[in-house]
Amino acid sequence: MRQFEDEGFGRVIRHIQDEVEFEPEYYNPDYLDRRITARMRRQEVEEYDDYLEILQSDSREKEALMDSLTINVTNFFRNQEMWEALRPVLRDLTDEHRRVRVWSAPCADGREPYSVSMLSRDDRKIDDSRLTIVGTDISDEALENARAGTYETTRTTDIGEELSLLDDPEKYVNVEDNTFTVKPEIRDSIQFERHDLIQDGPRRNCDLVFCRNLLIYIDSEFKIPIFNTLTDSMQDGSYLVIGMTETIPQELRDEFEPVNKRCRIYQYTP
Repeated sequence: MRQFEDEGFGRVIRHIQDEVEFEPEYYNPDYLDRRITARMRRQEVEEYDDYLEILQSDSREKEALMDSLTINVTNFFRNQEMWEALRPVLRDLTDEHRRVRVWSAPCADGREPYSVSMLSRDDRKIDDSRLTIVGTDISDEALENARAGTYETTRTTDIGEELSLLDDPEKYVNVEDNTFTVKPEIRDSIQFERHDLIQDGPRRNCDLVFCRNLLIYIDSEFKIPIFNTLTDSMQDGSYLVIGMTETIPQELRDEFEPVNKRCRIYQYTP
């Protein structure tokens, strides 16, 4: 366990490691501190040890902290430029393969894998019947929300705007006031599972892998093990999509050929 300058912070981190299914060792300390102090403000405490007492006595706060620590910020078609660049990739994959395995990790509340399914149905040149889409996450609450597939427009989130890339969004979602619910045929086409990229093993024979906006929170020394899990899940010619501000580790760049470097779409060529 790494040493932290503030002993109280270190005690909170050790409690997290001992009591919940989360590995703080892999995450940037500044990221952990931001998420923990945000929960401390909600609980109106200023000292780490006072917050630790709350964690030890209140299971609801433990669940709330776990939800805060896991990466659960997402949108439908986040960074639309990337999704436009992905169209030819999906067209080529469904042209070349009888079955195309897509993995979204972490999938948060499901909007990324739903975006894949909706785009493939909306684009006539993509054979959506060949796609098998799996979304995984470490958070049980996120997976429960993903399976429900219900999202609300709020002051800060405009679901209608998120879906504007589609020709006819209402083919894929039911809209009632500010509530958007993914239609059953879309929900049923995606499998949601619990999976920890840090602790759990690779999947098999994935043709397209999304791992977007997780790596920016991970300490540099632990990025290679995560990439090893991703590449062990892929095969020669598979595609990887990472976040727009993320990079492939220097040690692994020879194994990836940029398809669209700006949009962070790469082909795995070991």
